[in-house]
Parts: sequence; C-alpha cells; structure tokens
Amino acid sequence: MSYSLVEVNQMDKETFVADFGHVAEHSPWVAEKAYELGPFRVRDDLADAFTKAMDTAPQADQLALIRAHPDLAGKAALAGELAESSRDEQAGAGLDRLTREEFARFCALNDAYKNRFGFPFIFAVKGATKTQILAAFEPRLHNSPSEEFSEALRQIARIFRFRLEALVEAPH
Repeated sequence: MSYSLVEVNQMDKETFVADFGHVAEHSPWVAEKAYELGPFRVRDDLADAFTKAMDTAPQADQLALIRAHPDLAGKAALAGELAESSRDEQAGAGLDRLTREEFARFCALNDAYKNRFGFPFIFAVKGATKTQILAAFEPRLHNSPSEEFSEALRQIARIFRFRLEALVEAPH
C-alpha cells in the first residue's frame, strides 16, 4: 500500500503507528516518536522524523533497535523468520541466493562482528550487491565500538528512508 503525504498527515497516532511501526525493525516506538514531529511538508521530512526519533532516544533504546535487526543472510533468513521488509531487501541484494561458500562467509563474518560489537552488522542493502556487502564487512570489523555504533545508526537511518520511499508517494 502506498500513501500520499496528505493521507499520512491526516492519520491519528494509532493509525500512523499501525501503518509505519514496522519501518523501524520490531521497534514501533520510533514511529510513535516520529509522529510527534509532524505534520510533514515533504516525504524527506517524514524520513528525517524517524531519524530524529532514533537519534534522540536513550542509548539503551538505540542499542535495542540495532539488536532488533537480523543478521544479513543469517539463520533467521534460512528459517523464513525475517520481517517482510528485511526479507524483501535481502532478496533484492541476492542474499537469498548465496552459494554454500558465500553463506559460510556471511555466517563467519556475522559471528565475528557480533562477538566484537555485541550487535548485528547493519547495512542498508537496497541497491547493493552481495559482493558490495561482503566488501563493507571486513573494514568495519576494525572500527572502534563507538564508531561502529554510530555507523549502525547511520545505516538504520538509510533503511528508514528506503522503506518510507517505498510506502509514501513523492509529490508530482
């Protein structure tokens, strides 16, 4: 379903959270906070509201949001347990069609990353290839925990924007 910005701005909070709560992976509180920043003049204002809601949240809530994201090409994907948006995004990047060796590489990198940082590797996969994602993994393993926490939030902000662009029509 696609919404116009007029429709979005006319929603009450309950409807807004019901329709946009999934934009932030298993974290409808982000939509609740974003709603308070409306009305939205343009679609980018909506995406910015989601980012501001995340950026101004306590660090514990930010960490919970990061941890709500699935591993890329991980066990949840194999078991069919991904949220619909994550499943579609990962499939678009070819992560549902990995060779046995590629899958093993993703699993090893996911494990190394989580062991180092305590949360999953976040990468806004829309428009990216599995090769580009793998190429980003290795250098990010060398970041400091604070650098990687900030990078995870930047990637989540990109995910918000991609998901909202798919849900809300740009004015003509």
